[in-house]
Amino acid sequence: MSQLPVIVGMGGVNAAGRTSGHQAFRRTVLDALPAQEQTRTLLALAAMMHLVERQPDGHWLNGEGEALDAAEVVSRYRQRILEKTLIRRIEATHFDTDGIVANRQAQLRHDMPLVFRVRRRQLPEPLPIDWDVRELDNREVEVSVPPGTLDVLMPERRSAQVRTAGQLPSGFQPSELYRSVHHPRGLSMAVFGASDCLGQSGLDWDRLRDSLDPDQIAVYAGNSIGQLDDQGWGGLLKSFVSGNRATSKQMPLGYGQMPADFLNAYVLGSVGATGAIQGACASFLYNLRLGVEDIRSGRRRVVMVGTSDAPITPEIIEGFRAMGALADDDSLKALDALTLLTDADYQRACRPFARNCGFTIAEASQFLLLMDDTLALETGANILGAVPGVFVNADGWKRSISAPGIGNYITLGKAVRLATEMLGERAVRERSYVHAHATSTPKNRVTESHVLDEIARANQISSWPVAGIKTFVGHSQGSAAGDQLASALGTFAHGLIPGLPYLDAVADDVHAERLALFRQPLAFKADVAFINAKGFGGNNATGVVLSPDVTERLLVQRHGQETVTAWRHRREATQAASDTYLQHADAAEFSVIYRFGEGVLEGPELTIDAQAIQIPGYVQPVSLAVDNPYGRLDDD
Repeated sequence: MSQLPVIVGMGGVNAAGRTSGHQAFRRTVLDALPAQEQTRTLLALAAMMHLVERQPDGHWLNGEGEALDAAEVVSRYRQRILEKTLIRRIEATHFDTDGIVANRQAQLRHDMPLVFRVRRRQLPEPLPIDWDVRELDNREVEVSVPPGTLDVLMPERRSAQVRTAGQLPSGFQPSELYRSVHHPRGLSMAVFGASDCLGQSGLDWDRLRDSLDPDQIAVYAGNSIGQLDDQGWGGLLKSFVSGNRATSKQMPLGYGQMPADFLNAYVLGSVGATGAIQGACASFLYNLRLGVEDIRSGRRRVVMVGTSDAPITPEIIEGFRAMGALADDDSLKALDALTLLTDADYQRACRPFARNCGFTIAEASQFLLLMDDTLALETGANILGAVPGVFVNADGWKRSISAPGIGNYITLGKAVRLATEMLGERAVRERSYVHAHATSTPKNRVTESHVLDEIARANQISSWPVAGIKTFVGHSQGSAAGDQLASALGTFAHGLIPGLPYLDAVADDVHAERLALFRQPLAFKADVAFINAKGFGGNNATGVVLSPDVTERLLVQRHGQETVTAWRHRREATQAASDTYLQHADAAEFSVIYRFGEGVLEGPELTIDAQAIQIPGYVQPVSLAVDNPYGRLDDD
């Protein structure tokens, strides 16, 4: 019997807030929640944004030293929280949109000798042969350049043409939560996301690891374009032209698989399988597919899967703008016939399936902890859902590498077929919905809606609910499907599908005959969600996510009622540990795991024989038994 990959932990952060406890999801459906849940969400965000700090007596202390109760915190800070989460104007913590540091190439023509003073260490090497240099003192020299021309770079401050992004809640800096030293933002977010995932799971990671062969654990995590801020490849690649020195950390920390490497080395201490697949905007699902297939086949029993993307830099934004992919200021003003943009207009930048003009870039970190269902039952894990399959297909022949193609029809068609085979036609027709890629580009609204509409027609679905979470959190590149999947788990928990609040009208070219597109959150009891991703280059993926209720019914069918009842009793302790973590997390009392330099091994410490390797610090040995499907040739 194939193992069923179940979700036993989730964690991360995006523009809506923290993933664990469905905090970020609740921010996207805030007004549809009961008053108590709204208060809980706003209090947690206020603490996360350092607006208030919880005191031992249950009151909250703000920056002015005032003690406030919960109602006062919500009353005073609600509007600020709403304005400083989700999509909004790019904040100065990323870069100054009115003064981006740049250089302009120029050629100076001078009829007289050009004379200037400069520090000796600032002279170019080698010196131009026609420069005359005279020492002034130990530090400065005087340079005389004969009449002619001189190529120079003139420093300037440019204004950004794109000023909106899906940023982490204002004031939240994951690098401040542990001993980070020049870590790129994406890696700091990965450390936080993985720690949040472990904390939410309620599982004792060291105890779980000690119960398994270390090779039964795997980590598949990365991002779509590496770390391109100044602490990673961004700073490295512009070091020569900016006049800055490359550091010893920029090259290694820039790699796209570095989130997995950080998790293995500093969070989990894993020696099992590792890796990362880059699939543009579908990267999260590509890595999820690796984990799902490992667990289904029995190769691994526990897999952490995730992505962490931090692409809000002037250079990345300019690259996407030059492609015509982003919603820039001029396009947003033209869309609504405006002369100036307000903060409210920036919040409305992403409008899937409406009249729109481009996507909104965003940052996010999303992680899942997967486990085979047998182990989950044995350990009393808290099961949040299941992922029975992820499907990936390319587009084939293409006119343009960025143009959409046919692969997504295949991935979504397979996903719906698997769900139908598992749950039946009625469940898919009446109790399924789609988390669309929904980027808010004019081309996506046409092509993806056609995919959804055609697959709905083929499966006799008459009114398929469609969510587009990017309208709230933006497009976090390789982590986008992680944002979608985290939202789907929130829908299972709260019975609400986030709406499309800026869908004033469905665009005329959208194929929506069999789709349900709505502005307000929709009350819906879902058995299954389809997570859809369409990436540059023809990287299409669709994942199938089953609700906790459906998953438990499958567990009864697969393992029997008695086994599931025993699991529910064991789960009580796990749930209590998870609840304790979430109570602290709601007060921004985070327990970020970062074990630098602990338990380092280099080889001589191992005990090795032909059958196994014993690693100090790991209870179970690594079995060297391998599957040989090819037969054996004996020389005897």
